[in-house]
Amino acid sequence: MTTLNTARMAAGRREADAFTSEVIRSAMVAISSEMKTNLMRTAYNTVIYEAEDFTVGIFDEHGNTVSIGLGLPMFIRGLSDAVKAKLNHWGREDIHPGDILLTNDPAVMGSHLNHMIFTLPVFNEGELLAFVSSMAHWQDIGGQLGGATRDLFTEGLQVPFVKIFKRGVQDAELTDMIRANIRIPERMMGDMRAQIAAIRTGDHRVSDVLQRYGNELFRSSLAILYEQSEATARQAVSEIPDGVYQAESFMDDDGVVVGRRIPIRVEVTVRGDDMTIDLSGCSPQVAGYFNSGPTAGRSAAEVAFKFLTSPTLLPINEGSFRPLKIVLPPGRIVSATKPAAVRMWMTVPMTVVDTIFKALATACPKRVIAGHHADLALVHVYGIDPVTGHSTIFREPGMSGLSGGGWGALADRDGQSATVCLNDGDTHNTPVEAAEAKTPFVILRRALRRDSGGPGRFRGGLGVVQETRMLVPGRLESRVERTQCAPWGLAGGGDGAPNRVAVVRCDGQKERDRGTGKIPLTDLEVEEGYTIETGGGGGFGSPFEREPASVLSDVLAGYVSLEAAEQEYGVVLHSGEQSLEVDAEATAARRKEERVGA
Repeated sequence: MTTLNTARMAAGRREADAFTSEVIRSAMVAISSEMKTNLMRTAYNTVIYEAEDFTVGIFDEHGNTVSIGLGLPMFIRGLSDAVKAKLNHWGREDIHPGDILLTNDPAVMGSHLNHMIFTLPVFNEGELLAFVSSMAHWQDIGGQLGGATRDLFTEGLQVPFVKIFKRGVQDAELTDMIRANIRIPERMMGDMRAQIAAIRTGDHRVSDVLQRYGNELFRSSLAILYEQSEATARQAVSEIPDGVYQAESFMDDDGVVVGRRIPIRVEVTVRGDDMTIDLSGCSPQVAGYFNSGPTAGRSAAEVAFKFLTSPTLLPINEGSFRPLKIVLPPGRIVSATKPAAVRMWMTVPMTVVDTIFKALATACPKRVIAGHHADLALVHVYGIDPVTGHSTIFREPGMSGLSGGGWGALADRDGQSATVCLNDGDTHNTPVEAAEAKTPFVILRRALRRDSGGPGRFRGGLGVVQETRMLVPGRLESRVERTQCAPWGLAGGGDGAPNRVAVVRCDGQKERDRGTGKIPLTDLEVEEGYTIETGGGGGFGSPFEREPASVLSDVLAGYVSLEAAEQEYGVVLHSGEQSLEVDAEATAARRKEERVGA
């Protein structure tokens, strides 16, 4: 019997069998992947097609996540919350075929105004069955270019719940209003068309599935999908010892009250196959631009939970998070209320994730990672585009090349080097050549930062040094975080190097950040620029337990200096016949000395 005939017979039943539900599960993964590819290939801005600052997804008729296209992990909750909010706003009776629902409300999606969320309802036989949606970063959304924003109104255009398309017809007046409020309309409108193309692809593909299998079979297949994902997650939670686990960390400051630390405290409770993540101990919302809406706080908890329970199980869906309860009162830095500034919304949640791992390090050491650099290392440079003559942003994620940094080591392997921070998941290290082709500057150097990885039985990943010089005058502003709270080691591992940034003048003099990564608007002349040194990851386990051969390999590769090999790892190296060699006797004596001293 052919697969098609089997499907037709199954469509006559209301309950899906294992075969049909697996076919539909795989279809949802494939569809969200195709939506992602279409958006990348048609977007106008490098922040989308290079940095992948976007995500797409499929949602059921209630707004629950069916499948999220792999992209930014912190969007894991934003799209679903936005779809549910739109459904609540209009009601099923006022959502029609061909409507495209739009908003960028931080209270709904948790992030900043640059993230525009387009949602298209999917109907079959006159019944609303699903939604397809895309969230992508627009390079410009109006508002204040530089300086420390203190409320939402200075950060750009706020789009409430609107229908940019009504029954398949684009609202020209609303489109013109959006176009009039952005500095680079030709690019932003191109990105809008790319997002709409992606969700229309999703609409066509999901409609094909619905027409083949029918509405009830589709619903019952999704129910099976949720149940299977829930069972997998519950099994993983049940393997973690019951208990209450706590940890804390901090952010440098909020960019307004420079130097005042922002506390991050988490509490994780495990009872049987249920987990509760309590973020009540996180700082109240702040005056500066590092706040995020409650969706971001929930996303941070869900990212950590998914990592701990079923990191490779696809699709990411609602069932995966049923064993998780999140406690998040309003008014915290990751549950801020309007009109809090949210321009740098993404910075704090990733440290929240790091801190959740830190809390559970003793409970499930084989499932967590040490601290990572936890920052995009954003230095914004503004100026006049020499081609168009318009005021613009020269340096944006993906425009000038994200360099990445070090990730924390695991219990059984070294951390990753030069990898973009946890919040941004699939975001790529943009090639230097691509960055220079788009912007009037030159990148003199991009290299791994030696000795930045935290020492340990398994070493933390290395950060990156990037030196940039201007070809035209501009103004620089730095919003770099985690320059004080170094990426911590676990189980006796050492800390990684923190992030650092400096302005570089024509004479080569470096103006350091004075204890913080926040640099206010600073004029740059031609041939002046800046240097970013991203942090490394924390180490895992005692560095005196690292294999001497691994330390030698790190030294030969330029990851670890000779001095650090001896001081941090207790490994003594000497020149051999062809290269460096481990001095086994001296190393044993040095490590014995360290153990006695400890």
